[in-house]
Amino acid sequence: MAEKTGSEQSGLDWAKWAAVAVIVAAAVYANSYFSAESLLLRTIGLLISAGIAGWVGGQTTKGKAFINLCLEARVEIRKVVWPTRQETTQTTIVVLIVIFIVAAILWVLDWGLNGAVSSIIG
Repeated sequence: MAEKTGSEQSGLDWAKWAAVAVIVAAAVYANSYFSAESLLLRTIGLLISAGIAGWVGGQTTKGKAFINLCLEARVEIRKVVWPTRQETTQTTIVVLIVIFIVAAILWVLDWGLNGAVSSIIG
C-alpha cells in the first residue's frame, strides 16, 4: 500500500511541476505580450505569478523538503554567535595590515628579480 501511495504522489508531483512550468511560461509570455504596459504592472504580475508557482512547487515532495531545509537553516543561523562591531573592526584592521606587508614583500621581490634579470639580459 505504501508503494502505491508513493507512486501516486510521484505522479501528482509531476503534474504539479508541469503546472509550475506552465505558470512560469505564461508569465514570461504575458510579460512580453504586455510590453507596452507599465513596468510596475508587469512586475506586479510577475511577482504574483512567481508566488503562485512557488506555492504550487512547495506542495510537492521536493518542495516540502526544500521548505524544511530553509526552516532548519534559519534555526541554525540563529544559533551562530556573531562577532561584535569591535571584533569585526579589529579583524579587518589585522587583515589590511597583513595585505600591505605581503604586498610590500612581493614588491621588493619583484623589484629585486627585475633588477637581476635586467642585469643578466643586458
